[in-house]
Amino acid sequence: MEVINLRRSIRTYSEEPLKKEEIEAIIRAAMQAPSARNQQPWNFLIVQNRELLKKYANMSSSARSLIDAPCAIIFLTDKRNLKTEAMYPQDMSASIENALLMATSLKIGSCWCGIYPNKERMDMIKNVFSIPEYLEPFAIVGFGYPKNKDDFKFVDRFDSNKVYYEMI
Repeated sequence: MEVINLRRSIRTYSEEPLKKEEIEAIIRAAMQAPSARNQQPWNFLIVQNRELLKKYANMSSSARSLIDAPCAIIFLTDKRNLKTEAMYPQDMSASIENALLMATSLKIGSCWCGIYPNKERMDMIKNVFSIPEYLEPFAIVGFGYPKNKDDFKFVDRFDSNKVYYEMI
């Protein structure tokens, strides 16, 4: 529960690169997510090329935090063999949340930048990162060690006004 309470969107990073084992741990966690009919529609493009990240960040106001990110993962959907197409956005979102939580557990900051279903953003990502046609960009997440070590702190967001019990 602690990792859930400490997870935050971190937008400023130190320049220290992530270790290969940490990136793999994040991807492994992402792949442990549940998916509709076990379709596991995810693919991952790990980007550590700072120039490409800066290029995309300067093109998209929602991705400015990628300018400083030493690593980003583009979450891609392979729609060729979906068993339940309507459910893949939930599958992908669960995968991303797992990755965010693993990063937090490793004291790595992250910031989820939505791409799907914005066609303009999806096309931009495909062009900047040379993504094959059969893969559909879903999100890009920046990862890095937080510049400010105090970024991981608990903020209570519980609001009892948003909780209902058996509406009769």
